[in-house]
Amino acid sequence: MLALRLARGSQSAVQLRRLLVATASAATGFLLLGTLGHALVHQDSAGGSALRLAWCVAPIAATVHFAVTVARTDPGTRPRPGLSAIGLGPARLMAVSATTTALSCTLGSMVALLFFLHLRGDLTGMPFDGAASDFLAASHPLPLPAALTLLTLVPAAASISVALTLRPRDTRRRAPAAGTPAQAARARTQAAGTPAQAAGSSAAGAAPVPQRDGTPQAPGSATNPPAPTPGTPESPAQDPDPIPTDPHPLPTPNPTPRDLPWGIAVLAAGLAVEAYASRDTHTPGLTIPGGATGSPAAVLAGWTLTALGLALAGPGLTHLCGRLLQAVRPGALRLLAGRVLMAESTRIGRPLGVVCAVASGAYAMAALYDADDPSLGPLTALGALVVAGCTVATLLTAAAEARHSRADTTEALLRLGAPATTLRTAAALRAGALLALFTPLTFLIAELAALPLTT
Repeated sequence: MLALRLARGSQSAVQLRRLLVATASAATGFLLLGTLGHALVHQDSAGGSALRLAWCVAPIAATVHFAVTVARTDPGTRPRPGLSAIGLGPARLMAVSATTTALSCTLGSMVALLFFLHLRGDLTGMPFDGAASDFLAASHPLPLPAALTLLTLVPAAASISVALTLRPRDTRRRAPAAGTPAQAARARTQAAGTPAQAAGSSAAGAAPVPQRDGTPQAPGSATNPPAPTPGTPESPAQDPDPIPTDPHPLPTPNPTPRDLPWGIAVLAAGLAVEAYASRDTHTPGLTIPGGATGSPAAVLAGWTLTALGLALAGPGLTHLCGRLLQAVRPGALRLLAGRVLMAESTRIGRPLGVVCAVASGAYAMAALYDADDPSLGPLTALGALVVAGCTVATLLTAAAEARHSRADTTEALLRLGAPATTLRTAAALRAGALLALFTPLTFLIAELAALPLTT
């Protein structure tokens, strides 16, 4: 109930993102039901149905990735001061976010089931003159338990992924060790007390001071210290050089991404697997959407490794773009653009790497397109649309999150007198630098990925 109230009271942009998650879940659920319909019609060829189900992994992964990004950028489920007092700590907010994601994906799955039943003619008769009855198994009874099991894959995977991503982490730092300057300064501050307490204790504990050589000695002098009052802590010697404490400490800079070497290694391994698979013509083939029929099964493994390598190398490449923008005597504009890219490399680099992987795959599919291939149907086009749409939406959502995270910095620059055109020019410079690096890389990877299938 709390998740429903938070979802209902969210902003319009957040509601639109959740609606997009439900739409992606509906499309992926319809693909899974289409696979079930193919299995009902072709019960004698279990391998083809299993292959269609394996191709549904890509839309499921894209939908889950998009759902996790939307849940991470939801401002209503972020830990804020004071929420723990009413029982909304980090663990409770994580559970609320996972529940909200499950509700959005379940709504999409139910829409997919209703649309699937409508196309089969189980609700209001056969639409479109029965054109969709072939791949939806309209002449076979639909096993409802199997359909519901397939439809629970996306909500379950999305909610579990959100819970693992947003799980509370112990970020508390250990206290300084005994004898450190920070602890010594804190102890001196607590022991000294306020000036009023010190004056009161001196007045209360002052005793008759004897005279020496006719000169009265002060109670607080070094030769005649005042007697301590019972119950009052002794005042230690003053520190000649106290350690100042900064009430506004500087934020910790983001660490440099270290996955670039691993990403390059995995990318090279994927290309090597594809090249090796193209040399062996006796390996069993599989049908790849886009017209590449009879291709070796290792090609799919190579494409998977290539996509994983681009996703791993994305943050490092984005960080490298930021460094290159600040090279060779940069001005204020290039410094601003480069620093922002370096700070946001982890947030926008990984979705950008996934978009490049999908774009390279789409380019390779377009190069291998065969209009006479009977395997290229509406479900293949729907799967490609789901993967492409979810990856682009994930990148846009991550960019919006990055813009929201540096809103305070932007306001500070505007207060200091920075013109708005400078900020827009810096944003255009960042986009141009990313396009200049990732566009040639995407075309190069696409050509190398399509080469084993065209030779």
